[in-house]
This record gives sequence, C-alpha cells and structure tokens, in this order.
Amino acid sequence: MEIVIKFAQFLLSLSLLIILHELGHFIPAKAFKTRVEKFYLFFDLKFSLLKKKIGETEYGIGWLPLGGYVKISGMIDESMDKEQMALPPQPWEFRSKPAWQRLIIMLGGVTVNFILAFIIYIGMAFAYGDAFVAMADMKDGLLIENPVMNKIGFQTGDKILAVDGEKIEKYDNEINMKLIMGKQVQIERNGATQTIQMPVDLVDQLSKLEKGPLVNIRMPFAVTAIPEESLNKQLQPKDVMVSLNGQPAKYYDQVTAILKANKGKTLPAVVIRNEKEVPVQVIVNQEAKLGIQVGALGLESLEKLGYYKISKQEYGFFESIPVGIERGKDQLLGYGKQLKMIFNPETKAYKQVGGFAAIFNIFPSSWSWEVFWNITALLSIMLGVMNLLPIPALDGGHVMFLLYEIISGKKPSDKFLENAQMVGFVLLISLLLFANGNDIYKAIVGR
Repeated sequence: MEIVIKFAQFLLSLSLLIILHELGHFIPAKAFKTRVEKFYLFFDLKFSLLKKKIGETEYGIGWLPLGGYVKISGMIDESMDKEQMALPPQPWEFRSKPAWQRLIIMLGGVTVNFILAFIIYIGMAFAYGDAFVAMADMKDGLLIENPVMNKIGFQTGDKILAVDGEKIEKYDNEINMKLIMGKQVQIERNGATQTIQMPVDLVDQLSKLEKGPLVNIRMPFAVTAIPEESLNKQLQPKDVMVSLNGQPAKYYDQVTAILKANKGKTLPAVVIRNEKEVPVQVIVNQEAKLGIQVGALGLESLEKLGYYKISKQEYGFFESIPVGIERGKDQLLGYGKQLKMIFNPETKAYKQVGGFAAIFNIFPSSWSWEVFWNITALLSIMLGVMNLLPIPALDGGHVMFLLYEIISGKKPSDKFLENAQMVGFVLLISLLLFANGNDIYKAIVGR
C-alpha cells in the first residue's frame, strides 16, 4: 500500500507539472493565432492511450512517461517533421510569426513553472503557517552524529549560527541543504564561537554513507512500549528519562552513551511520569539496551516538557504573499547553487544526479498534502530551471537561437536548427541515461 501511495503522489505531481508547463506554451501560441496540432501528457511514440481531437488540436495521453509536449505547426521540435518544414511557410505557423512572439511562446512553459511554485508557497504560508524552533532557544544545541560531519569538526551540542555569512535563526527542514551547499559554517560550542570550513567534496563523502541528516533536533528518551520479555517492567509507556546513573540524561544521545559504558549493570534513573519525577532502577543488558521500545515525541509534547519553545506563526492572505515569494526565491537560488555544484568536478556532486527513481523516492509513504505541495513546488522550480538550460531541444535552446535572431537580425537556417535539435536530443538522452543509470547503480550498491 505504501508504494501505491508514493506512486500516486509521484504521478499526480508530475502530471500536474507537465500539463501546466505545456499549457504555458499552448496559451500564447493560440493567442498569437499559431496552430497547435497536438497537446499530450507523456509521449505517444507509435500509439497513444487516449486521444480526442477538438478543433484543430488533438489532445491525448501517451504511453511513455518521460514528459509531455505540444506540437506547434511550423516549428522544429522533437517531432522533426521535415515534410512540413519543406513546404512554404503558412501564416498560422510558428516560423511565420515575429521573433518576439516566438520568444514569448517558448518562454511560456518555464514562466508557468516559476509562477506555479510561487503560488504554491504563498498558499502553503496561508494554509499552514510556520512552526519551528528558534536556534536561540536550542539551549543544548543539535544532534550531530553523521560521521562525515564529526570528521569535519562538528559535535553534538553545537549550535549553527550562520552558513556563508547568512544567519541561521531557526531549525527547519532547510538547514541540512544549506549546510551541504555551504563553504563556511559558524557555530557556537560551550559559549564560544568557531568557524568550520566545509570540504569541497562533501556531497561525495556523504554519498558513501547510509542516508541520514547532517544535523537533527535532539530528542528525549521516551518510552513507548514494554515488551513481555523486558526486564525493565518498572518502566511505563510515556515515561521520559531525565537522569541515568546520576548523570543528566535529558536526550536520547546522552542515554545511549551512558548505557554503552554500563553494559550488564543495574543503574538508578529518574523519569518524568504523569508530570512528576519518579526514581526507578533500570537493568542494562550486554548489548547496552534496556529491552524497551522508544519513540519520538510531537512538538506539543516537547514544548510541554520544557525541551523546546515552539514558535508558531500564522499568516493572513495578504501577509502570506511576501512570505511565499521569499520562500520561492530561496528555493530558486538554492537550486541554482545545487546545479553549480553538479557542474563543478571538484565536488563530485554529479555522482548523485538522479532520475525518475530519485524523484519517486522523495515522496513519503503516507499521504500528506503539505509535503506533496512542498515537493511539487520544488519540482516545478527544478523543471523550470532545467528547461532554461541553453541546450538545443530544450526551451532554453530555442530561446538562445531566438535571442540571437533578435539581436543580430539574422534567423538561423532550418537546416542548422534541425541539426542542432538532433545534437540536443542526443545530449538529453545521454543525460537521461546517466541520471537513471545512477539510480540503478545506487539501488544495486545500496546507497
């Protein structure tokens, strides 16, 4: 069932993005009285799953889920319709329209992608607001157990103050990505400020480990269940450890460290039970375990127990607009930095480029509209940026040639554009094979 939920989110998100992207080309094409012969979700190589002709346009769903397209008359695109291009230009064809109109048609898809992302972020700010822990309120710092981060110089208990000079004011889902892309990180440790240099090949180093966050919020050791075979029946579900063997043990990482040092012993402990501190004795087995089940607490419980102050911010409709725009801008700039890392051989980040499997895996196994829209907004930005790359066969390639025509006053020949389209198509197929090949390799080696 979990894989069905993941696939449903994956399919819905991509279908929505593809349709709206192609609609961005379709609307200005129709506005400039340019004939659109086909409008397809997915590619209809040899045959289509569904199709219906309305007016001069055939609408359909193809069987090859590698994207979608609109076939515009008189345009050199992936269809490579040389027969049509060999005929005299007609007034309704793309090639007969002024360069500025053709430019607007080609930019329509990515424009819709960017607008969609900003609309989603505005809507999410209005619908969900913000719930976060201010970095200043994290008195005991962050949990940092990632071996690469520890090797660089980070320790559990550190507070992240700034990344590349940008002040980090709150702990949220974006902090790990900021660290991955950062060059210098300013931290506070035991009241003193330090600066840590991030390695250029950080992404490559992280890829050799099991997936996990670079930093995380420190959670308490909270009991969720006591199995029948457990020797620690004196513990109860919902107990929260605060002291173990006379040492502070507010957090899970503190408890596990003390257990490792006291295998096979019986230790005094203090737990919070029904909002009161209760002393108990716990038995540590030879595996440094208590033989119980533990779990994470929700934000409200953490705040009630005094671990963190949860800051909540709700936005009215008009207040959500600048908030959503700022989030969209941050994601756009962040993705630009990721591309820069990928194209820099020193980072070796190109090894982590993924295809459809990588996109599929970012969706959760349980349905969450908040997560779904957040991922869809990010994918919309990625689709927009990727399509703007100046590669023939992509929108950015067409835009590059149109800008050349507008600036120089000379239109590239149809033969040149056909050859460029073929080169671009081969390049795109190569990139597609590389990205999806990476997915296959990771699936085989397990990371």
